[in-house]
Amino acid sequence: MSESEKTDFLNEIRQVAGKRILFLSHAMSQITHPERMITMAEVRQAIFHGQIIEDYPEDARGHSSLLLGFGEANRPLHVVCAPKKDYLAVITAYLPDAEQWAENFTRRR
Repeated sequence: MSESEKTDFLNEIRQVAGKRILFLSHAMSQITHPERMITMAEVRQAIFHGQIIEDYPEDARGHSSLLLGFGEANRPLHVVCAPKKDYLAVITAYLPDAEQWAENFTRRR
């Protein structure tokens, strides 16, 4: 995905997120896990201020992307989301493991 395409897709993500954000069941189970406790505000922060680090155009749930953002106390946060016509589907959100991610959590080891 070119930088221009990333920018366009990120704008699309943010535009539909401005309408409505729908947290899918997997996302809810991940963000409410006692060891993570990711707030919806942190997820919104990642969506509106983060960057696309991976793109999944062939995802069965529709074109989606992995975003990197930062939440409370500047902790890194990954959000996988897919824009739909009237809402943004948040597929999952999690705190990336430093042992699995390199370069400030932007590339898999």
